[in-house]
Amino acid sequence: MLELECACKRYTTPGGCIQAVDDVSMNVGPGEIVVLYGPSGSGKTTLLLLAAGLVRADSGHVRFEQRDLASLSRQETLAYRRTRLGFVFQNFNLVAGLTAAENVAMPLLLNGTDHRLAHTRALEALDRVGLLPRASHVPGKLSGGEQQRVAIARALVGEPKLILADEPTGNLDTDTGDDVLELLSTWSRERATATILVTHDARVSAHADRVIGMRDGRLTDPDLEAHAAIGG
Repeated sequence: MLELECACKRYTTPGGCIQAVDDVSMNVGPGEIVVLYGPSGSGKTTLLLLAAGLVRADSGHVRFEQRDLASLSRQETLAYRRTRLGFVFQNFNLVAGLTAAENVAMPLLLNGTDHRLAHTRALEALDRVGLLPRASHVPGKLSGGEQQRVAIARALVGEPKLILADEPTGNLDTDTGDDVLELLSTWSRERATATILVTHDARVSAHADRVIGMRDGRLTDPDLEAHAAIGG
């Protein structure tokens, strides 16, 4: 469903060129959960941005359902993000002036869904992540963990075929994090949704079909990354 073939992405900074993603090839099939594990700065988030069509590869290919994302028009790229993709950002990306329910409903409204139906589905999504009682609260009235769950509900509300989650448990306590991981795992398998979970939290790996390590823009042995993370 998702395929990266020899994908490369570099950034030019005052200190020189950074090869954020370096010749990466990987596939994620329907219903498969892949955990991408590695330290901060290893290129994990850039890989997600490539898969989301938010940045384009400098070389190589990124394909979803056999279509190269680089070949899509601006409107086709927007449609891909709104109808096929659910993205959980590490920094939430919630709109400060909107309630939790309104934030979750936004992807549906942007895609032309009737307002009443979008609101109903937003409440259902919030209920799945245990936040229905907080539906009318704006982000500033929510804790970091609650904002994270709103972001996850927003990613799921459109029933995407690809979920990309950047540190989905990073702001959650252990029990809530386990609940969210179980939700994402069940969702992926029941709906044949391809899922990539980016993390430096080793416990997320228990929910994966595959674990792939990443360091310095390249895929590595995940055991080496876990060993390095605990100072071994």
